[in-house]
This record gives sequence, C-alpha cells and structure tokens, in this order.
Amino acid sequence: MDEPFARRREVLEALFASYQLEPPWTLCPSTTDPAVAGEWLYEWTDVPGVEGVVLKSLTGRYQPGVRGWTKVRRRNSTEALIGGVTGSLHRPHVLLLGRYDITGRLRLVGKTVPLKPGPARDVADHLTAAGPGHPWTGVRFTASWTSRTPLDPVLVDPVLVAEFSADTSQDHGVWRHPLRFERLRPDAAGPDVPPFGERQ
Repeated sequence: MDEPFARRREVLEALFASYQLEPPWTLCPSTTDPAVAGEWLYEWTDVPGVEGVVLKSLTGRYQPGVRGWTKVRRRNSTEALIGGVTGSLHRPHVLLLGRYDITGRLRLVGKTVPLKPGPARDVADHLTAAGPGHPWTGVRFTASWTSRTPLDPVLVDPVLVAEFSADTSQDHGVWRHPLRFERLRPDAAGPDVPPFGERQ
C-alpha cells in the first residue's frame, strides 16, 4: 500500500500477464494521454453502467477509507417537462422533471441542483400553478436518491420544456444524480420530449 499507484499498476499488469487471467477477471484500461482518456469518456460511456473515467495520481499511495481519485462523468444534454418545483412559483429552488411513459403517465426522471438566481427568475416568469388532476397529485417525493426525507414540491402545469445536462447513471429511467438546468425551451412542447425510459 505504500507504493505509488504507477508501481502498483505495474505489479497488477504483471499478475494478469503471468497468470493469463481472462473474464470474469478484468484489468481496466489505463492511459496517461489526456486525448485517449477523452476519447474513452465519450465513446465508452454509451454502455449502461459506465459513467465516466477515473483520474488517479501516478505517485499517489493507497489510503484505506480515503478517496484518492476523481471520477469524471460524461454529461449529455436532453429535455424533460417541469412538473413541480421546490420553493415557490415566484422563487423556484429545484426543478422536478418528468417524461411521459407509453401509457401517458408523467413519470419523474430527476431533480435539478438548486437554480442560480438568474435562471430561477427566468423559470418563475413562465410557471403556472397546477390545476386539478395534476398527474403527481398525491405522489410522494424524497429529497434525494438514497434519502427518505420527504420533499413537498409545488406542482406546476407540466407544459414547460427544460433542457438539462445529466451524467449517464440511470436506474429504471430515473437519473441517479442531480441534473443541471441549462435553459427553457419555448420552441419545444410535450411531444418533442423523449419518452420515459429513453437514455437521451
């Protein structure tokens, strides 16, 4: 554990070579070329379950219980409908985004990180309070993916299309990590939004 990562990697590669290890044993590819790493980030992350690339210091020592590396996730831009907000209609804090499934039911696909003041004002100018029969009436939401803390959103008329960026980590059509609001799409409507379950 006291050896630098570069040396530990050499030992690992030698073990794989000397024992001719094959699947299910897998040696993750490694490179020191930023261009190659960038290529991997955008070409290999289309596979479900592969979120990005990991950066490690060649001189770093292994420290149990300490994260000594950085994960760079691929992020894609796509659209969803704003179905609710935290905060208020006049000062939205977080957007709850949804897409329609094949049965016509609006399903939550994720929540954004807190909005900055400028985008929050822009969104507030276009929000309309939900009328009776909103598809999320009575639905319980939690603050985050692993949280049980209830979220009490303000439901809105689900007609506004929001463009957001997200990493590739999804579970049953829902993004596991917070989404980043990019902009409103006044040129788009519900039918232009990808259906629930699509990875885009």
